[in-house]
Amino acid sequence: MDEKDWSTFKQKLKAKTEIDLDLYKEPQMKRRIGNLVTRSSVNTYTGYFDMVSKNKDDFAEFIEYLTINVSEFFRTPEKFSKLETDVIPDLLKRSPKLNIWSAGCSIGAEPYSLSIIMKEMTPGVKHRILASDLDIEILAKAKRGVYTDNELKSMAADRKKKYFDLVDGKYAVKPEIKSVIEFKRHNLLKDPFESGFDLILCRNVVIYFTEEAKDQLYANFFKALKPGGILFVGATEAILNFRKLGYTSFQPFFYQRPLT
Repeated sequence: MDEKDWSTFKQKLKAKTEIDLDLYKEPQMKRRIGNLVTRSSVNTYTGYFDMVSKNKDDFAEFIEYLTINVSEFFRTPEKFSKLETDVIPDLLKRSPKLNIWSAGCSIGAEPYSLSIIMKEMTPGVKHRILASDLDIEILAKAKRGVYTDNELKSMAADRKKKYFDLVDGKYAVKPEIKSVIEFKRHNLLKDPFESGFDLILCRNVVIYFTEEAKDQLYANFFKALKPGGILFVGATEAILNFRKLGYTSFQPFFYQRPLT
């Protein structure tokens, strides 16, 4: 697996999926994809790509692995509790209807968690929740809204009972929670951003991005936020240079675009 092989693999992947591996940390991505190659019947990156491209399901599984779709409801519950007690009440002071973006929503656990929170905090108010991801197959799962017990392990039992229907041993999100969410395919490293968001969540998405790609992403999020809007990142993704990017610290892992 030489550099020419890696370069050709990157070109093929970008042409087929719009995923640009030049914006990801190379050693980590080589190791991650190399693990797949060594477990397969081929011995090159391009050989592996050509092999999985022949089967739709195999290719979908490869992209899911590549884009790290690990998620669960109310992931890191202590941070979600801060959303309920501190962040969202602050945002509601300025706007009765919030425009929220779950960027890199994976299987949909995050936007559905948000929908539950907003329903409980502001009954009868219809907020907008945009949920986006690069992976089309994962977006399809998110739209279906059917989950295993393990995917709901961080959810309180009363919420599980109230907002899900038990169907064939799995939990289906009720229509009242699904109806406020707009699912959309979106490439965070390539596609244009909407603007006017009160709250953006981008958690456990940037783990393999280069530092330059992260800075550009956080700068784009800054422009997408309203003055006073807040960006919520993952528990291992503190933005060390947030002041340079224009943010102030609302709380650890919550960064605010100043009001003025």
